[in-house]
Amino acid sequence: MDVNSFMEGLSIAVQPVNIVWIIIGGFLGTIVGMLPGLGPATAVAVLIPMTFGMNPVSAIILMAAIYYGAMYGGSRSSILLNTPGDGSAIAATFDGYPMARKGMAGQALAISAVASFIGGLIAVVGFVFLAEPLATFALEFGPAEYFLLMLLTLSAIVSLSIGKMVKGFLAMTIGLALSTVGIDTQTGVYRFTLGSSHLSEGIDFLIVIIGVYAIGEVLYNLLSIDEQRNEKKKVGKVWFSKEQWRRSKWPILRSGPLGFIIGVLPGAGGSIASMISYTTERQLSKKSSEFGDGAVEGLAAPESANNSASVGAMIPLLTMGIPGSGTTAVMLGALIMLGLRPGPLLFDQQPETAWALINSMFIGNIALVIINILLVGVLVKVLDTPPKVLYPMIVVLAFIGTYTLSYTTFDFFFLLLFGVIGLFMKVLDFPIAPLVLALIVGSDMEQNFRMALSSSNGSFGIFFSSGVSIGLIALTLLSLLYPLIVHWMKRKVQNRPEDQMYRSS
Repeated sequence: MDVNSFMEGLSIAVQPVNIVWIIIGGFLGTIVGMLPGLGPATAVAVLIPMTFGMNPVSAIILMAAIYYGAMYGGSRSSILLNTPGDGSAIAATFDGYPMARKGMAGQALAISAVASFIGGLIAVVGFVFLAEPLATFALEFGPAEYFLLMLLTLSAIVSLSIGKMVKGFLAMTIGLALSTVGIDTQTGVYRFTLGSSHLSEGIDFLIVIIGVYAIGEVLYNLLSIDEQRNEKKKVGKVWFSKEQWRRSKWPILRSGPLGFIIGVLPGAGGSIASMISYTTERQLSKKSSEFGDGAVEGLAAPESANNSASVGAMIPLLTMGIPGSGTTAVMLGALIMLGLRPGPLLFDQQPETAWALINSMFIGNIALVIINILLVGVLVKVLDTPPKVLYPMIVVLAFIGTYTLSYTTFDFFFLLLFGVIGLFMKVLDFPIAPLVLALIVGSDMEQNFRMALSSSNGSFGIFFSSGVSIGLIALTLLSLLYPLIVHWMKRKVQNRPEDQMYRSS
């Protein structure tokens, strides 16, 4: 690290005009990120016109603030409405929404903000010291390694379905099947489009997310609307307790570096980071049975991971000119338009720009945690909204979010279809996350699998040809077998003769 360049970048980042842009970008990103379907990529794309005519350094600082601000905001609707802002916020529904239903919405929002803040800071520190070696490590990933990484992610999320793993595998299979709809990018063949041009580009995973979570949740709650009319929801405290912090601090500190490293890998992103961190913490926790029912560490860990992943995704963008996520792909186009060319020469030719951005992330995370904590008291009021008002609002937001994806009303049919599917999955107790995550990674997973086999002339040995591949295979097997082994060991302990005698007495 060049200390002089670092200090010069800091002096640029703390200029009043750039601090103002950091606050504006973070606030707008948080608001847009809360809206179903309008994730960080959409937030940056929609707000790019704000950068026209701006100083290029201020422009990249603003876009970065919008990016990680949207990562903060995506979990707000997950916690309060069980409606993720985008794919990376899905994990926040697992325990964040149950916390809100138990009267701990304020505590959930507060711990989410603090976890995102700490995860972001860990990632920025990592950015300062590890950008170059991690960028080099990311180049070690070829098609085989990316396929195995996505396989690990799917196995990790299925392993959460203890007691209903068959349903988890079935949901994952449906998601993978849906990901094959559209034009095959390698052959140009139309697959399962039923002759419809609307299906040629496939099924947008955001429509599925909005449908199964937002519309499905509304339909499910309508079944018990009479009970809810007499139910007064509690919002609880607007700050977490010492016990909740004690349970969350180590998951936050573990998930920050994990999310950062995964974020560095081009195409991995916050969805994979948050899912892997969630499953990791569930397997490490002594209270794993509470996960999915309002475990605070089940919310804190993925929130730390997805925010650190957003910072990690900036490393391949700035050091190699390779977008690390969909959002950074949008940012790359905007930066080129502004006259900045990210890549290996950026730190040599324009070090003040790169280090100004890195220092702005420190400031931005501090600003965002303050903004989000101040908003807690306002956001929890959502739970005081009567169901007859709240549910139509959710449906309207769902339709608006769906329409803005491709500006066609045809997507409304898919929205309603997946809403009904989401309802049946909840009624039949099918896990939803494996279906959604499989749809998110399915297409890339298939293409990387085929490219790996093509490069090896059809030999499956390519999946065992590197240390990274073997490590990923081992982790995949561990993620599937670990919950089963733990379950078997618990049953063995419970069936010991001395334990049976103790229980009978």
